[in-house]
Amino acid sequence: MEIQALSPEIIQDTAVPPTPSDFISADQIDPAFGSLYTDLISSSLSSTVLAFSDEWFAPASNLTNPKPPIRRPGVFVPTGAWYDGWETRRHNPEEYDWVIIRLGVASGRPKGIEIDTAFFDGNHAEAVSVQGCFEVGEDADQRVVRKEYGGWTEVLGTRECGPSRRHGWRVGRKASEREVTHVRLCMFPDGGIARFRLYGTVVPVFPQNIEKEVELSATTMGGLVVSASEEHFGSSKANLLLPGRGVDMGGGWETRRSRGKGHVDWAIVKLGCRGEVKRIIVDTAFYRGNFPQGVRIDAGEFGEEEVRYEDERWQEILALQKLGPDAEHEYGQEMLKNVEGKVYSHVKMTIIPDGGVKRFRVFGVRGTSRVVRA
Repeated sequence: MEIQALSPEIIQDTAVPPTPSDFISADQIDPAFGSLYTDLISSSLSSTVLAFSDEWFAPASNLTNPKPPIRRPGVFVPTGAWYDGWETRRHNPEEYDWVIIRLGVASGRPKGIEIDTAFFDGNHAEAVSVQGCFEVGEDADQRVVRKEYGGWTEVLGTRECGPSRRHGWRVGRKASEREVTHVRLCMFPDGGIARFRLYGTVVPVFPQNIEKEVELSATTMGGLVVSASEEHFGSSKANLLLPGRGVDMGGGWETRRSRGKGHVDWAIVKLGCRGEVKRIIVDTAFYRGNFPQGVRIDAGEFGEEEVRYEDERWQEILALQKLGPDAEHEYGQEMLKNVEGKVYSHVKMTIIPDGGVKRFRVFGVRGTSRVVRA
């Protein structure tokens, strides 16, 4: 039986180490980072654990799992109790254990760090630090894992950790302006960490030909779901822009059942760059008895201000369309309006009245080389 991770509100209140000024409390991590940035090392973006010092009790690959940690009381594996995280053996002869991860995007600028020690109590990491580097080329991964590699720079200095809780820190200005392709998490001196999140802005690599069609909304191209009407079932709105179609119904965005007339749900996407929309895909993969009945798409050109659902600057680019179960619904230029020769920075998807959408993809050509970032 799997037991979901306890919320910060009901985790036992234990002594907390002194906190530096960049510390973000557990209940503020999601508001501070969730709608502004992307988890650059999430396994859903195909990030890769390249090397580690040790993973005797639990594999380092658990660190980048986008799902919350779980607990399985009484379950044992050959090395001991089962843990949903990364756990190294005791009595580390070195100063720290470490893991090196390649980002799931071309590169990014780190803005925040989260370390979750959920269910590690008495065997949790006492402290952590994070370094980053920028390396490209065919042998980049081989270079960064070498012991003698000297290209690491500080992203987050050493910070103390407590047992079974989420810890968040803002990245300093200098480090947050530096692009990285790889990160190294150091754990002092050994122990366990459930999850490691690296929140930041994606730095996409666009084709040289500005007329070539790209997926303007994709997370890997810098797209970001900045707001949504709700995320009732714990299915993150960020899932809408991920690559692939997922493996089950759990990897999309699903809203609660509505009971009143006239209800709609919605999600607002900030495109990776301003562009002219050419086609749109709304994918209801795996949603068979809970797909929306219809969808409508609007687009707008906005600055860095907060974009609201009811803003008068939205223009309808796709009139209401009926949706079906477990299928990709593609809408080309023959069905779109108010797009030819127009450049937009944001797109709004409205679903009627509620339900689940696996992916929302907006394709087009860049209107400018300027990348729109948070």
